[in-house]
Parts: sequence; structure tokens; C-alpha cells
Amino acid sequence: QVQLAESGGDSVQAGGSLRLSCAASGLYSSRRCMGWLRQAPGKDPEGVATIGPTGRITYADSVKGRFTISQDNTKNNLYLQMDSLKPDDTAMYFCAADSCYSYLPVTEYSSRGQGTQVTVSS
Repeated sequence: QVQLAESGGDSVQAGGSLRLSCAASGLYSSRRCMGWLRQAPGKDPEGVATIGPTGRITYADSVKGRFTISQDNTKNNLYLQMDSLKPDDTAMYFCAADSCYSYLPVTEYSSRGQGTQVTVSS
């Protein structure tokens, strides 16, 4: 059973930085893909960043140049470094994982953590 646990969410002022972490267990697929998505109140979930099974990284246009996704050598820990935060980045952030044999939006990954809240004030 896949388990994902996020941490690192907080309240910060605009322009600040946060680093989110996701500890994963039960992931054994050689085609694992992992990523981050977020959901603000009253809005649909939005993909933020992904790392595919070959290491290919993608970002939403809204976070390019400000956010950096990474994982450790074990690939069981996923990170999201968020810089130059804006009030529009306020949301619950979720770590997600799946086995990817073709393109799959991170919002449709089969496993998702409980989320960690990020609040950015102006």
C-alpha cells in the first residue's frame, strides 16, 4: 500500500520561501512518477510539478522559475522548493504518485497524501 506524507507547509509573506517534503513508502514500480498538486478553496486541483519515471521534470506555467521539484537518491522522498511566493500560491499542497506508462496528469495520480497547507499573505 502506497503511503505519502507531506510536511513543510506554513504561513509566509509574499516573496518568501518554503520547502515542502513528501515521505513515500510502498512504491515499488520501476515506472513510478511523482509530483505535487495544489487546491485552493473553491477551485479545482491544479498540477504544480512532476518527476517522471525517466527523471523528466515538468512545471505548471504559473510556477516556472519559482518552484523546484526534486527527489533524493532513494526516490522515496520528494521535495518542492518554493521561492518568490505569491498570495495566489495559497492552497493545500498534495504529494501524489502513480505508475506511469504514458502521460498522466498529476491530478489523476492514484495515490495522494493528506496535504499540507501553504498560506501566502500580501
